[in-house]
Amino acid sequence: MTPTTVEATPDALVAALRMPVWNTLAARAEGIRRALPPRPGTARERLAWLRSLDPEQARHAALLDHLDALCGHISGRRPALGYAADDSLPDAALQEAEGFNRQLTALIAAYRAVRQGA
Repeated sequence: MTPTTVEATPDALVAALRMPVWNTLAARAEGIRRALPPRPGTARERLAWLRSLDPEQARHAALLDHLDALCGHISGRRPALGYAADDSLPDAALQEAEGFNRQLTALIAAYRAVRQGA
């Protein structure tokens, strides 16, 4: 359900945005995950893996961590560091989702406009 302008409250827009934003971030994360060498599980192996990456791969690995953290936060599984636990849709998630889907980008703009007016 996409809220109309009559029912465009911040809560209604958050409800309408949560899943599409999560889907966009998860798809971006999966694309990056496939492009990087497999990430090992242990801390020691992961440090060696991080050191083996070239600068572009390292930037993608950092973005992957950021996207994964935002996905966990949006889904309510685990709050991402640096974001309030009660902020169900941090602005960083909106920024990362913008520009990948015209309809979602318009919904994000509507949410920001309503939030500024509130």
